[in-house]
Amino acid sequence: MLNIRNAGAEVPAIGKKSRQSTLTQTRAKKKIDRILLTRPGVEAGEKFGFIPGELEEKYAPYIEPFREIFNERLGRSQVDYLIKHKRICAMPIAFMRGRTFKNCWAILDEAQNTTPGQMKLFLTRIGDNCKVIIDGDIEQKDIPTQSGLSDAVSRLKHTRKVGIVEFTVEDVVRSGIVKDIIKAYSS
Repeated sequence: MLNIRNAGAEVPAIGKKSRQSTLTQTRAKKKIDRILLTRPGVEAGEKFGFIPGELEEKYAPYIEPFREIFNERLGRSQVDYLIKHKRICAMPIAFMRGRTFKNCWAILDEAQNTTPGQMKLFLTRIGDNCKVIIDGDIEQKDIPTQSGLSDAVSRLKHTRKVGIVEFTVEDVVRSGIVKDIIKAYSS
C-alpha cells in the first residue's frame, strides 16, 4: 500500500489481493466531507465492450467491490444514504483532470492497472486535508504497458511524506484456501 502524506494527505499499498487493504482503507480518522473511489476501467482478461446507460451505470461494476465492503461495515441503508448525498462518490480517472481532492479520502484500487500518466494525474489532484490511499497487486497487472503503481513506488519510495506498505500472503483475509491458492501460483 502506498501512503502519501501532504498537509494531512496519504497514499499506496502493494501486495496480494484478498488481504484487508481495501477493508482497512474504509476507516477514517479525520473529519472529511466525502470518500472518493476510483479504479482503472480495465477488465481482467475479458473485454465487455459497450455498456449501455449513464456514466454512473457504466462505472458501477468497477466500484462494486467498494460497495460490498461498505455495505458489510456500515449497512446497506447507510451506504445508500451516503451515496445519495454524495458523501461516497465514484469518479473514473479519465475525468479527474482539473479537479482538486480537498477534505476527502481518495481511494485508488487496482492501481497496478494504471499507466504512469494516470497515476501522475491522480496523485497531482491532492489538496488540503486529503488522504490518498492507493492499493494494488503488481502480480495482477492486466495492462500490457508499465504499471503506474510500479512507477510511483519507484519514484516516491524515498519521499518523506509517502509511506509504502507491502503485504504478503500471510496478510490475506479472504479465506484460508485463498492463501493456499496464492502460494500454489507463486511457486
